[in-house]
Amino acid sequence: MEFDFVIVGAGSAGCVLANRLSADPGFTACLLEAGGEDRNPLIHIPAGYVKTMVDPSINWMFDTKPDEKTGNRPIPVPRGKVLGGSSAINGMLYVRGQAADYDTWAQMGCRGWSYSDVLPFFKRAENREQGADEFHGVGGPLNVTMPTVTYDTLDKVIESAGELGYPMHVDYNGADQEGFAYYQVTQRHGRRFSAKNAYLDPVRSRKNLHVETRAFVQKVLIEDGRAVGVVFKQNGRERTIRARKEIVLAAGAVQSPQLLELSGIGQGDLLQKLGLQVVHNLKGVGENLQDHYISRLSWRLNGLTSLNQLARGPGLVFEALKFFTQRKGALTMPAGIIAGFVKSRAELQDPDIQFHIAHATFANPHKRVFDKFPGITIGPCQLRPESRGYLHATTPDMADKPDIQPNFLATRTDCDVHVAGLRIGRQLMATSVLGPHAAEELSPGVDTADDEALLEHARTTGATLYHPVGTCKMGTDEMAVVDPALKVIGLEGLRVADASVMPNLISGNTNAPTMMIAEKASDMILADAR
Repeated sequence: MEFDFVIVGAGSAGCVLANRLSADPGFTACLLEAGGEDRNPLIHIPAGYVKTMVDPSINWMFDTKPDEKTGNRPIPVPRGKVLGGSSAINGMLYVRGQAADYDTWAQMGCRGWSYSDVLPFFKRAENREQGADEFHGVGGPLNVTMPTVTYDTLDKVIESAGELGYPMHVDYNGADQEGFAYYQVTQRHGRRFSAKNAYLDPVRSRKNLHVETRAFVQKVLIEDGRAVGVVFKQNGRERTIRARKEIVLAAGAVQSPQLLELSGIGQGDLLQKLGLQVVHNLKGVGENLQDHYISRLSWRLNGLTSLNQLARGPGLVFEALKFFTQRKGALTMPAGIIAGFVKSRAELQDPDIQFHIAHATFANPHKRVFDKFPGITIGPCQLRPESRGYLHATTPDMADKPDIQPNFLATRTDCDVHVAGLRIGRQLMATSVLGPHAAEELSPGVDTADDEALLEHARTTGATLYHPVGTCKMGTDEMAVVDPALKVIGLEGLRVADASVMPNLISGNTNAPTMMIAEKASDMILADAR
């Protein structure tokens, strides 16, 4: 088979690319996805994310390499293995980051990626139920809305933040990110609205768009310095598809660099150790890994209700009825319900800490078993970590998991900002609004008092926030993998268009920026093709 465009990966970026590149009937496009259809019902019930995050049938179930800085633990790195990719299993939070994030990309040599350059693509993608304004769009494929219900306990969190002097009920995707609010979510009618729902479903019947599932790409074929096709495995058979114009990798920050390496593109010495032929020496492949690291504090509540009661016994029955009859209630809640963006130091220009807050606690966090009493969890992360890690293939087989080393909490600044976030979390629970309801600090506990003890809590209990980026860095320096047009440097006919191209991690969740990248990439690809 041969198509004009071959897209590898039907996740947040790949679904966007499939939609936009097939919009011109003069071109043909093929979308290859290693996973299957999104038939698992837990994908579509928002609260089902607690199960999809640990379901190997729809999740690649990657882990980080154990590191002494984080308690020598393997830390789970969930990635979606289904149409929609990670947007089918994520927490559904719609966060763009700060204008300064993208202006910094431009200052790093990524011309055309400043905030004023990318804002039109955010707006083009968005259908905001609350209406359009200077920062938001309507009529786009991606439905963005507010949670279906609010809760008195969480309203008090926002009120408590106001008592501490933070802005309340902010549009953190608007003019200024700082403050507290309910998270904006990618849902419609109380159901998850993945990139597949938004971009692929409406156009899947196009005659010039071909979608292959269970198609696990093994390598990109390079001939005379040009990418001409891909080899993939499907139902036990090996197949090849060729591209007349371009191949676009959208397999994400874990598998796009792994696929480049297994295609002979990467650090020559590393490829040779794996027994791979060096097709193109590009030393930045797999380097520059960045991710958000979150640790959590939790309290038993007194005099307030939480999801602990609503998600068990009679409460769960009632919430299930509410979901199936009204598409509202606890089963529509995202991973974090309240957002908080704050500064670790007053002299900073922009927030450097993000909170994910939910009125829930777990007796068994790994199995997502709720406590029997009301509780609340507050999780801070550092928005702009200085730490840099790496991600590399370990064998010549794509089915073998790569070596993932984020190198969390490697710098003093990263440690100090994280501890500051934990202390601000405690301040939230000590105001006149929430203090009377804070019956007991469950984790880490009041005995964990000084900075070093708090840091140790973070090192031994923290986790990735599932935002890996940067492993196919965009730029113009010697470690860049793609140029500002997202073309793989030194090769023809091959681009990368997913979170792996971010030179720096943005100040927030990465799903919306990944779709923005694909929106912008599609325009550049079509312009060149025409």
